[in-house]
Amino acid sequence: MAAVPRDAGSGPAAGARFFCTAGRGLEPFVMREVRARLAATQVEYISGKVFFTTCPDLNRLKKLKSAERLFLLIKKQFPFDVSSVSKGRMCNEMQRLISDDPESWLNAISIWKNLLELDAKKEKLSQRDANPLKRNMGENDIIIAKKSKTEIQENRECQLEKQMEEEILEQGNVITEREEVQEEESEKDVAKAVVAHNQGDLTFRVSCRCSGAVAKTFTAQEIGRVIGIALMKQFGWKADLRNPNLEIFIHLNDVYSVVGIPVFRVPLASRAYIRTAGLRSTIAWAMASLAEIKAGAFVLDPMCGLGTILLEASKEWPDVYYVGADVSDSQLLGSRDNLKAAGLEDKVELLKVSVVELPFPSESVDIIISDIPFGKKFKLGKDIKSILQEMERVLHVGGTVVLLLSEDHHRRLKDCEESSSPSRSQGSHTGEPGSEKCLNPEEKPGMSETATSSFEASHQGCLDQMPPFGSLVPVECYSVSLGKTGACICKYKKSHSSGLAQARPGSSPCASAGRQ
Repeated sequence: MAAVPRDAGSGPAAGARFFCTAGRGLEPFVMREVRARLAATQVEYISGKVFFTTCPDLNRLKKLKSAERLFLLIKKQFPFDVSSVSKGRMCNEMQRLISDDPESWLNAISIWKNLLELDAKKEKLSQRDANPLKRNMGENDIIIAKKSKTEIQENRECQLEKQMEEEILEQGNVITEREEVQEEESEKDVAKAVVAHNQGDLTFRVSCRCSGAVAKTFTAQEIGRVIGIALMKQFGWKADLRNPNLEIFIHLNDVYSVVGIPVFRVPLASRAYIRTAGLRSTIAWAMASLAEIKAGAFVLDPMCGLGTILLEASKEWPDVYYVGADVSDSQLLGSRDNLKAAGLEDKVELLKVSVVELPFPSESVDIIISDIPFGKKFKLGKDIKSILQEMERVLHVGGTVVLLLSEDHHRRLKDCEESSSPSRSQGSHTGEPGSEKCLNPEEKPGMSETATSSFEASHQGCLDQMPPFGSLVPVECYSVSLGKTGACICKYKKSHSSGLAQARPGSSPCASAGRQ
């Protein structure tokens, strides 16, 4: 993998430079989304991260759905070569991330403060416009009690922090925290950050992730100390474990060195409207975005589970008739709870039915989106073929199917069709040369916007030599990561009438009604 060149500093005149973290394989979805939602330019990626330039606007940035977390970029440069220098020399090299170009840090801090200030002003205006509720007589007593309790706690923390700062100055120690702790915090610190009028008022902490050769030489805590000491010396900031104004995120590996500021304390992928988490929200949204949902369509998830796909789809495309089906009472109950918590119970109809016996007329559904269960708990085996046949039956000609398949299910489908029709395995449906692997941006890192545009145009939907399954013709396939497990997001189009049974006994007329 090629090294990543040094990025220019983020300047207000050229817009702000951001980056998103993304699950492996979701980089193309993030790239398309930042262009569509944010009119982003200079879009490029390296494995797990997408970089772009756009006008700083928190309201628009909050709407990103396919990204895990969002950062304001401070630095992006070549990886550190830990093999040829001593540990002491490496510490000096890391400190130069700050000392060599302090202006890029100050520019980023300025943009970050402006973002928070604008957001705080909008919040005040919205509160002013709203009709204030009258407080109960006892509320003041509660506030006073809370204030006293807070002051006692702050005094204790102040003493603790003073001891910590003395230790930092004596031993060169800076407090670092795990990134997971940072992700769980709320955005209640915004007001405190806004009142930090000058650079010397800022408090900070460092979150560090490292892998590869760097991780064999340094721990994340050691890197955090080095960066923290350099920041204290350069800008006079103070370390704060519990409630800093500013988070500094640094990621070092064998491919790149990246430093940024988290724009939101809560990750973008942590949806407030999902009560019980099922499928990762970013994966669910990516699947829904592939389906090209239009107003008035009938969208079915025949194995809906906790309803994450339906939640993501109905939030983004509300004027659609959605139906979720499952055979499990507990899953349907969880799905119902999620829909109620999101205020979408009237948008989605839930049915207890089997995926191989769907109560809909043939060719009555516009779009099917589903996560096909897999793992030790779900041993579908050869049932995957009958599942797809039933989906094929209810889907109308020209309709779309988007599935999340395990690598094993994907192989089974391929083997099934290749054994029944060997001629189909000679090439992909598009006929494009080189479309022998699922689209995986990890294979071509650090691409510029021009290169990525060309790449997406010529290789969009590499099909892993997927043969058609009956009348379902493969259109796109993306290799994605589900933590330690690999999977494929596969998109099919129904090219002609399948000739399967016209309707199941007792078919529901709701499909036809939903499309009218």
